[in-house]
Amino acid sequence: MQNEDTTLMLRTKAGDQAAFKELVEKHKLSLLNLCLRFTGNKPDAEDLSQDVFIRIFQAASRYEAKAAFTTWMYRIAVNVCLNYQRKKKLLTFFSIDSNNDSEENHQKKIPDIISSERPDTEFEKMERAQFIQEAIQSLPENQRTVVILYRYQNLSYQEIADALETSISAVESRLFRAKINLKKKLSPLQKEKLIN
Repeated sequence: MQNEDTTLMLRTKAGDQAAFKELVEKHKLSLLNLCLRFTGNKPDAEDLSQDVFIRIFQAASRYEAKAAFTTWMYRIAVNVCLNYQRKKKLLTFFSIDSNNDSEENHQKKIPDIISSERPDTEFEKMERAQFIQEAIQSLPENQRTVVILYRYQNLSYQEIADALETSISAVESRLFRAKINLKKKLSPLQKEKLIN
């Protein structure tokens, strides 16, 4: 039995553009969120999520309903995001301008929701969120990917394994190593809590 997404994708494969538009509307926020976790800034995340949908549309004629549509979508999205990060690292490496106050450093922050809390409390939360984001970004690629898919996309181990075309035990292992690495990287936050 096919789920709604698979049906919409098969209709897209048959040339139904309205079905594709429905898929985009249904998944654009979760895809944007995923891309945002990889890029750290909204403009790049929007570009990448658009790129993912373009690739999905272009690959529609080859789509086969072997796995859930979302698994296929996440596989494409992860590949697009990882390619973006590799390209960005190369460009940074070969960049003549290595000014620490560059636009790239200003784009690390993920926009937070504005709240009615005191400004100093809000600033501390923003700083903490940025520190956590930077810690996740510093993880090795395979660990960072499973953390993002598990923690921020709420995928199960099985869904992550399917999206990354690997085993559940490999996902568990990567997540376990990521937790150890994050615990080390985030230890300053724990020490700060104890002092305050």
